[in-house]
Amino acid sequence: MADDDDTIEGSSLFLSEGKMPYGYWLDEAYRMVMSRALEYFSHHGRVGEHHFFITFRTDFPGVDIPQRLRAQYPHEMTIVFRNQFWDLTVNHQTHTFSVTLSFSGVSSHLVIPFKAVTRFADPAIHLDLCFLVETGEKEEINDTGKLDITQERETSEHATAPPSVVSLDAFRKKKNVPPPHSS
Repeated sequence: MADDDDTIEGSSLFLSEGKMPYGYWLDEAYRMVMSRALEYFSHHGRVGEHHFFITFRTDFPGVDIPQRLRAQYPHEMTIVFRNQFWDLTVNHQTHTFSVTLSFSGVSSHLVIPFKAVTRFADPAIHLDLCFLVETGEKEEINDTGKLDITQERETSEHATAPPSVVSLDAFRKKKNVPPPHSS
């Protein structure tokens, strides 16, 4: 039986509302989608027009980036997996991914916990996922005020990289990639 709080108008994905932790479950599921996409790229390289914009908190515990990048991006940074990236590895045991990228001609190895990621986008299919980031004090919700967003970008303005994005230009050889298999 429903009580007075079980109305559609009262339902939401905000953490402070509801009796079931749907927000957390959705966040977890979307992070799994991100990790599978990264893992697929790590095994097969870039596929078709797919490429990723990944925004993460540089001040999140466990983020390992060179000090010069941390000084340049003290709170948040966006990286692009489009043309130049090497040694992409997904570690499900530590819930991290690592990658080597070139910044101003200098190779840099980054280790990023999944929980540090605030946004994952694949503009090739208009996929844009925003994530809850837990800080020590309280949980932050992305800039839209919702836990998750899957939206189509309607203008090319939205599909371009924000000013803090590090753009990468050259890519390793393309490979013939088999279609993804479902598990």
